[in-house]
Amino acid sequence: MPRGDGRGPAGKGPGTGQGRSGRGQGRGMGRMGGPQAGGVVGFCICPNCGQRQPHERGIPCYQKQCPNCGTAMIRE
Repeated sequence: MPRGDGRGPAGKGPGTGQGRSGRGQGRGMGRMGGPQAGGVVGFCICPNCGQRQPHERGIPCYQKQCPNCGTAMIRE
């Protein structure tokens, strides 16, 4: 298409693309989805001694300290 004004030659392809019609969108896990996004359910675990505590919503596990040894906890 010269200058993008729509006066170019007719397309000869199979026409199987989905284009930008919106099909195929909105089916993924969403932003920050997957195994790294633990959500509300789960546990915080100490990498040093193995102590487990239930995860508290809104508080990342790495901000919690293990009650046994004081090491920063990680998400299980």
